[in-house]
Amino acid sequence: MSHTVTITRTTAVSSGTAVYVNSGYLSTTPGLLKLAQLVLGAACVGVVGYYMDHENDYYKVSPKAELFYLLVAVAFLIGTFCLLTACLVSLSTASIISKTIYELIYHCLAFIMYLAAGLTLIIEVNHYKNSYGRNYEPYLAAAIMGLVMAALYLLSTFFANRSYRGI
Repeated sequence: MSHTVTITRTTAVSSGTAVYVNSGYLSTTPGLLKLAQLVLGAACVGVVGYYMDHENDYYKVSPKAELFYLLVAVAFLIGTFCLLTACLVSLSTASIISKTIYELIYHCLAFIMYLAAGLTLIIEVNHYKNSYGRNYEPYLAAAIMGLVMAALYLLSTFFANRSYRGI
């Protein structure tokens, strides 16, 4: 099986040590998807983490949906950060890791978990919309961002499957 690999290398020298950055990876579709997942994932964690407050007396909803959403968002934020960093810092990682089944499993699992977390949160928020009070809109926005994240990971799963199969 023959395939073409293009690597764009940028060298930054600081105090005598060279740092190589595979800047060409961010111009590819998988690289842009990972960057979008990282930025939107940070927004998901930020919104739910900021509005999650269980100390108030008026809070009458079980925190399980918010906690599950936050757990999924943090876990895949860290995983995506590690994948993106590895592909940017190593010149060969971007071409090698996409040929393994790891990316396919990771993105498929992230799609399933974000879909479950987003749907769980949106159902919980709509079911108990009066109990959330003024925090209804941020949680609804976070749930919608979770569903957008699921779509991004589904798209990444499609590209990872194509790359793994050599298409």
